[in-house]
Amino acid sequence: MDRVTKITRRQCLLALFSAAAVVICVCIGVTMNLTTLADENFDHMGLRTFCMFTVNSNILAAGAMAMVIPYTLDGLRTRNYHMPRWIVVFVYMGVTAVALTFLISLFILAPVKGFVLIFSGSRFFLHGVCPLLAIAAFCFFMSEKRLTIGQSLFALIPVAIYATVYYVMVAVVGEEKGGWNDFYGFLTRIPSWISLSAIMPLTFGIATGIRVLHNRAYDRRKKDEAECFSALFAGADVRKTVAAMARSHSSAKILDIVIPSRVITIMLEYSHSDATLEECCEIYLKEYMENSAVLNMEKFWI
Repeated sequence: MDRVTKITRRQCLLALFSAAAVVICVCIGVTMNLTTLADENFDHMGLRTFCMFTVNSNILAAGAMAMVIPYTLDGLRTRNYHMPRWIVVFVYMGVTAVALTFLISLFILAPVKGFVLIFSGSRFFLHGVCPLLAIAAFCFFMSEKRLTIGQSLFALIPVAIYATVYYVMVAVVGEEKGGWNDFYGFLTRIPSWISLSAIMPLTFGIATGIRVLHNRAYDRRKKDEAECFSALFAGADVRKTVAAMARSHSSAKILDIVIPSRVITIMLEYSHSDATLEECCEIYLKEYMENSAVLNMEKFWI
């Protein structure tokens, strides 16, 4: 069981540190934009910075990563790491958005305005560091759930919303009437029909690439876990193992009783035991309570 605990702890720590790194870097980049009121090369500074997809996509990614952190902390506390699917999909949406930001910065903006300009100052974080950190974190350190093709469609939502707002503010309202200037150049530097027809297929291609990387990491992790857990639990008496785990957790003074159903499910899968998940959970709870009572009595008499 120590090896299982170490694997769970490693997953939690990698997800925690990578998510925190993204959040911190985005906060630095956005703060730099907000506190820079004038820039000769970029006129969207201060509060106007929120007009840019670069900033909005990074904030979305950071917000999604921030939602991962409580689950990693809870996993460290209870030794039972689990992340809901909806959060995985939400992070997927944010990572796809910042990946689009990175690629547009690298292949469209940098050749026009210069690589040094596009990847310096706050843009060093928002165009480069944050997107790359987010992609690496999600694809390699948060492979908790397998993504489906259908979920790739959710990743298009932030881009579709921003593209619609951008078109309305630039082409329909116009800068003269209080709208936006075409600061990305998607409607003036190139024919608008090219931008409008290419943006969603491009985003879907990026989402697909991220999904493939994420799923490969998921498959590799599951394979490693299968080899490890097969060696640990093949032919093991799951009922006794669960009871021993409950006594260990009780002795560690974990205040809240959280039954590690994920770990027990893994044990049942690889031990081929005739025990059921419900039975093992009952054993865990009973053993935990009894051992807690014994420890409290010993503490009282001491």
